[in-house]
Amino acid sequence: MLPVDRDDPTSRIYDWNEKDRARPAVRKPPGLLDETFRDGLQAPAVRDPAIDDKLALLRLMARLGVDAVDLGLPGAGARARGDVERLLRAILEERLPLVPNCAARTVLADVTPIIELSQRVGAAIEVTMFIGSSPIRSLAEGWDLDALVRHTRTAVSAVVAAGLPASFVTEDTTRSHPAALDTLFRAAIDAGATRLVLCDTCGHATPDGVRSLIGFTRGVLRALDVADRVAVDWHGHDDRGHALVNSLVALECGVDRVHGCGLGLGERAGNAPLDLILLNLHLAGLLDPARHDVSCLVEYVQRVSAATGVPIPFDYPLAGRDVFRTATGVHAAAVAKAEAAGDLDLADRVYSSVPARAFGRQQEIAVGHYSGKANAAWWLRHHGYAATDDEVARVLGAAKRADRVLTDDELRAAIAE
Repeated sequence: MLPVDRDDPTSRIYDWNEKDRARPAVRKPPGLLDETFRDGLQAPAVRDPAIDDKLALLRLMARLGVDAVDLGLPGAGARARGDVERLLRAILEERLPLVPNCAARTVLADVTPIIELSQRVGAAIEVTMFIGSSPIRSLAEGWDLDALVRHTRTAVSAVVAAGLPASFVTEDTTRSHPAALDTLFRAAIDAGATRLVLCDTCGHATPDGVRSLIGFTRGVLRALDVADRVAVDWHGHDDRGHALVNSLVALECGVDRVHGCGLGLGERAGNAPLDLILLNLHLAGLLDPARHDVSCLVEYVQRVSAATGVPIPFDYPLAGRDVFRTATGVHAAAVAKAEAAGDLDLADRVYSSVPARAFGRQQEIAVGHYSGKANAAWWLRHHGYAATDDEVARVLGAAKRADRVLTDDELRAAIAE
């Protein structure tokens, strides 16, 4: 074992993540778009939050340093339009540093309400227009490429004529043929689009696919000599469990912005979890503390959960009930020894890669059938009991007879006996 300097936190962990520099690091401040109010709410199990909850979340997004927020799909109906307008006015009145964004299909019925809302409120709205581009979608819908190009030109031109920034989304980009993408990208840019959104609609992409697609897109932009004025976004879904990693890879590949939803909400397996993207960027030292207040990240996830009626899984990173809680004897002993030495940073990191205290949480030790004396002694001390040998034995005896972690009330009953 190499020597560890107790006074030097950098000597405590040998970080293999920092050793391989063959892959590119994120070369510019990462851009983030929060899709919780639109794509996140398309999950069948999600409740559309009350407007007060949306306003509270909007303020948390601003604190977290999110760059842009999709306020919704005004073309969906009166309720959607009303909420979008209220949120847009809040951004203006409270001077929140958020770029307002709205989604639309590439049809005038969706685009027109956004233009009218922008003019009524007196604020620019980034309009993100999407159209299916994959062969499988065209087969199901009976579309041909000429029709897709016509819809693209009509919608993008209408947004540009209204003086609003136009973003163009090729839905299902990660399963689309390069010839179709080249044609649609050129049509959108020719009509005035200033941002392309590469969309992994069905969660199909692997990291290799992300790199290949972004490389292809950059090549098209270079060929058109517009790489300096057309931005590229990544929008990922989690059907294969790749959404978080793919978003981080996309940032490594130089995209200007990645999209995500609080708690990873969204259709089927959900979208990329924006909170975990922020967590990983923070731990990698890629967020500016002056812009990104990650101390409210847990509050953000809890607010998303409460507002939408979607529970936080017990093992969900950072915000889950059990992520800083252990009942295993060996783990508990290490945490307890660090706490006893007064080294809370060591206690935070000895069995966790995420420092709980940095996010307003703390390490907890539970007692169950895998526990040892350290668990029982820690629980007793933290609940106002003397950790005598007899009390430790009572607690452990009850735990060893159980098939799960005991509740605080069950442990108190064991002591009373």
